[in-house]
Amino acid sequence: MLSHKKSLNILKKTNALLDGHFVLSSGLHSSKYIQCAKLLSYPHLAKHICLSLSKKIKKKFKKIDLILSPAMGGIIIGYEMGRLLKKETIFCERVNGKFKIRRGFKIKKKSKVLIVEDVITTGKSSLECVKLIKKSKAKLVGFACIIDRSNKKNLKIKQKVIAHLKINVPTYSKNKLPTFLKSTPITKPGSRYIK
Repeated sequence: MLSHKKSLNILKKTNALLDGHFVLSSGLHSSKYIQCAKLLSYPHLAKHICLSLSKKIKKKFKKIDLILSPAMGGIIIGYEMGRLLKKETIFCERVNGKFKIRRGFKIKKKSKVLIVEDVITTGKSSLECVKLIKKSKAKLVGFACIIDRSNKKNLKIKQKVIAHLKINVPTYSKNKLPTFLKSTPITKPGSRYIK
C-alpha cells in the first residue's frame, strides 16, 4: 500500500491538491481544494494510487459483478478499478439533472454492484447511483473512492466508504472565516467554473 505521505506528495505534484482560499461549489470556503481529474491526467503517477485502492477493494469486497461510476468525475477511476479488478465497468450520467443509465449499459438483476467515485464529500452522487441499482433489482456491495473528504456531519452514506486516502478538509461559511483565510485571496475552482 502507498503511504499517506507519498500519496499526498503525488496529489500535490499533479496539482490535484491545492492550498489557498477556495469557494467550493457548495458556497462554503476552504483552505484546500481537491481536483482528482488533475491526478488522473498523469496516469504514470496515478497508477500507484489506483493500484493501492484496488487492493483495498479486493480485501473488503469478495464478490463484485459490476462497477458503476457517476459521470464525469468517476469515469476514469471506475475504468481503472474495472481494469485492475477485471470487472465490467459502466457509468451513469445526468439527463435533465437526474442520473440515468445510457449507451446500452445495463445493471443485471441480482448482480453485485460497487460504486466507485473520485472524491466523496457528502455522498450525494453515490446515493443517486444506489437508486439505479435498486431500480434494476441488483445489490449494492459498497462504495469506494480515491479520496474521502467527508465528515460525520455532511456524509449521507451510512456504510463504510473504502478510500485510498481520507483527508480532513475543514470548510467555513462566509461569515465564519478564520483570520488566516480572510487574508488569502479567493480562488473559485471546480467544474462549474471551468471555461
